[in-house]
Amino acid sequence: MPSRYESPPPYQTTALPSQGGCLSGFLIPPLAVIIIGTVLAFIWLGSGTSSTLAAVPGQGGAGFAQASLGQVAIPSGGKGVQIGSISPVFSPEIQYWSGSIKGWAAAAGLDPNLVATVMQIESCGDPRALSPAGAMGLFQVMPDHFTASDDPYNPDTNAARGLAYLKRSLIAANGDARLALAGYNGGIGVIRRPESSWRLQTQHYANVGSGIYNDASSGVTQSLRLQAWMGNGVKSMCHQAASHLGINP
Repeated sequence: MPSRYESPPPYQTTALPSQGGCLSGFLIPPLAVIIIGTVLAFIWLGSGTSSTLAAVPGQGGAGFAQASLGQVAIPSGGKGVQIGSISPVFSPEIQYWSGSIKGWAAAAGLDPNLVATVMQIESCGDPRALSPAGAMGLFQVMPDHFTASDDPYNPDTNAARGLAYLKRSLIAANGDARLALAGYNGGIGVIRRPESSWRLQTQHYANVGSGIYNDASSGVTQSLRLQAWMGNGVKSMCHQAASHLGINP
């Protein structure tokens, strides 16, 4: 299905004033040092862990909850995302991209299974996919999301542009994956509108996508929703993807 996007606003950065607060001009008495050190040692031992928190590149600021080691940042209020293999429910063409999906998802601060769901619906893993509306590549990104120097069919470039929009959609949807999928297909503006006003294609996209994503997140090995969707004339898209990837479907 072709995706229809709104043009994203330009990124803005704001310089922060330098911060003070360093202790200077005096030394802490030795006895105080011993007392403070003892207290800190008890606190550290009681915590039972020495793990550090890792920030995801490009993440931070309002609206994001910091994730523990082995997770990525996601909109506040959502579930932690474990970086592992994508669900086995996805087709072989999507499994082909499993390693890349994990890297792209980590960079964007998204659940790999949500990324895989979008790729499954949009292109079935065909990096050369082109829709009648002009959407291109793995994530069916519209032309106005690329710069003049971009190669829209380069998988990394296509993923960076498509997933940036998916992340914006997920934030606008307050972490609701179904609404985020609707925003990815119909434009972020639909998230704020009644579902009855959505185009039928967007309603179908949200229903199918959320069903596949829920199955992928639940730990099952097969998705009835994905199988039903594949039976609706979609297999030819996946056969084409398999041919371009040089794999057996």
